[in-house]
Amino acid sequence: MTSRPLVRRLVTVFYWIIALEFLVGAVTKYWPGTGPLGSDYAAKFTGWGYPAWVRFLVGSIELVCAVLLVIPNRRARFLGAGSLVLLLVGAVTTHIVNHDPVSESTAAPLHLVITAVFALVNWPAHWTDLLPGRRGRVGAATGG
Repeated sequence: MTSRPLVRRLVTVFYWIIALEFLVGAVTKYWPGTGPLGSDYAAKFTGWGYPAWVRFLVGSIELVCAVLLVIPNRRARFLGAGSLVLLLVGAVTTHIVNHDPVSESTAAPLHLVITAVFALVNWPAHWTDLLPGRRGRVGAATGG
């Protein structure tokens, strides 16, 4: 009987760990020059062929998605994870196209798999469940 709350807590901790990783990633994208983790994202993004300002866009998306992941609501977690999946597909593609070394390219695919699992776990029963103010389909049980 006590394993159910323990599993729920462990899952919540896992969401928080992943959200913290994206929060740190967002902060480092805003950091001018070489950041505390040793990356100059302005140089990295221009090296990948993007304008330097794109790092702010990516960092903002990561920040919003990190917040959505820690909200204990399936809709919020799905939107956060789904948005991160889209962002990470771009990141993985960028690493492949630019022939980045494996040591720099492992985090994006790993996080892509994790966020895809988060999105699948929180997948809504119906697309209208994503709309604000909806708690489930009206008449779904009655077929109406």
